[in-house]
Order: sequence, then C-alpha cells, then structure tokens
Amino acid sequence: MERVEDLAEIVAVVRRDMQAHLGRGRVADYIPALARVDPGRFGIALVTCDGRTASAGDAQVPFSIQSISKVFTLTMALEKLGADLWRRVGREPSGSAFNSIVQLEREKGIPRNPLINAGALVVTDALLERGDPAALIGRIADFLRLQSDDPSVAIDAEVAASEADTGFRNASLANFLRANGNLHSAVDDVLRVYFNQCALSMTCVQLARAGLYLANGGRDPVSLARVTTPVRARRVNAMMMTCGHYDASGDFAFRVGLPGKSGVGGGILAIAPRRAAIAVWSPGLNPAGNSYVGQMALERLASLTGWSVF
Repeated sequence: MERVEDLAEIVAVVRRDMQAHLGRGRVADYIPALARVDPGRFGIALVTCDGRTASAGDAQVPFSIQSISKVFTLTMALEKLGADLWRRVGREPSGSAFNSIVQLEREKGIPRNPLINAGALVVTDALLERGDPAALIGRIADFLRLQSDDPSVAIDAEVAASEADTGFRNASLANFLRANGNLHSAVDDVLRVYFNQCALSMTCVQLARAGLYLANGGRDPVSLARVTTPVRARRVNAMMMTCGHYDASGDFAFRVGLPGKSGVGGGILAIAPRRAAIAVWSPGLNPAGNSYVGQMALERLASLTGWSVF
C-alpha cells in the first residue's frame, strides 16, 4: 500500500487538477435548501484499511449526503432481513432516472434495485416495519455516527423540511408502492424517515471513514467491529458498481472502475476493495444527477493510484 505521504500528495494533485473545473454543473435547485450551496466547493478524503487519512480542499465541510445514505440503510436492511429483502426489490440496473415512476408501474411495484428512489423507499419500509419513525431515524443516524467514529454527525433539519415540502415525486413513488402491496408502513411515516436519512450532513472525512467497512469485507479495520458479513459487503459493493450512479452507472464504471454511490448534494462515496474508502464533494451536478467534478476527481484519483476492481 502507498505511503501516507504519497496519498497526501495524490489528493493534493487531484484538488489542484480540479481547480479549473470548479463550479461546473448545476446544483440540485429543486430542493430549496440545496439551491443555495456554493457550486465552487470541492473536497476529497480517503481513509485506508490501515486507518490512515489523506484529504484536501473542503474535506471538513459538512454537506447533505442525500442518496449516499442508501448504501448504509441497505447494509442495515440486509443485516435485518438477509436474502428475504430481494423478494421486494430487484438487483438490476434501472437504465432510468433515479426518481422514475414509469418502470415501477410496468414492473408492478417491484423496484429495479435498492439504490433508485423507489427501491430505497422499500428498504426504508423494511427497516421501519410499521414501527416508530423517530426511533428509526435515530438508529440510522447512530449507525452513521458509529461507522464514521464521530458523534457530531447530524441531520440537517432545514434540508429534511425542504425535502418534505417539495418531495411530491417521492410521495408518488411511495403511494404507488403502497398500492401494489410493497410498502407496509404508512406512506407518511416512510417518507418522514427517508427525507431525514437523505438530510444527513457529513464531511468527506466522515463519509470516507463511515464507508471503510465496505473496503474490508464488512469489518471495520480500525475498530475491528464486524459491521456486516463479507458476502453482504460484496453485495452492497456490487449494487454500487452496477446501480450507484443510476442510468450513468456504466459510464462511472468505465471511467473510474470502482464501486461508487452518488448523491444530489454533490457527494460520491467510492470503495477501493482491500485498500480504502474515498469521498468527494462538489455540488454541481451533471444531467444524470451526479457530481460533475466529483466524478472527474475520482477518475483522476484512480489513474494516479491504479486502484480498480478490473
């Protein structure tokens, strides 16, 4: 594995190389609380499997992780339900926008995968199981605090409220799932949890640390705690590789060669198996809803390190 000085130099080079591109893309202005984020921000952090950290730019600035939260709720749901989860959600790329309802209607309420919005709503419902939404929100937040080894991780209440005020398409997806018998809890309860999990606010350093168990076969290599089984960690990584960037997942795999999950807050979590977890943040999005500069940064990082699953 690279010496830490080399990694520090590598992330510094990535930040420098991204400087000319900062501000490219469009922030997620359909969520009012995200519309005000400075598109010129950029952060990068990586945490290695032997616990070293390298970061550059705005790596200590919290941002809304949005759909990256789906990686962690999927882990929690697999721990709770195991293979039974796949009776309610598929494992195939969607080839459609992350919030599309057309495919869901055609396939009778079974979402194509757990990382599109409809699939994530089913995962959230599986965790909720007609229980207390507030308690589940607390468990999800606690899971991220534990994995990031940082109790300061919190939910941005303004972002959660903003999503609740404007999340009509997600409400449509949830109601359609309920109409097809694939949402068991009350729609409003599922949406409340979902909007809050997406509103989790984390830094690149926290996010990379939180994802480290996925680079180490399901075990946190720093605390040595078993987060999930090796098989389930592989399953989550496989979903990230094939579905983590929605209908641009193939392009991300082609350019970067690592499992990754994006969020419309501009973050991306990427996993280099047996090496490191990497988080980047740049708020401007490309037409597919993924960080424009974030993807470029990960492509550059993969080139400099040689990290790839291929």
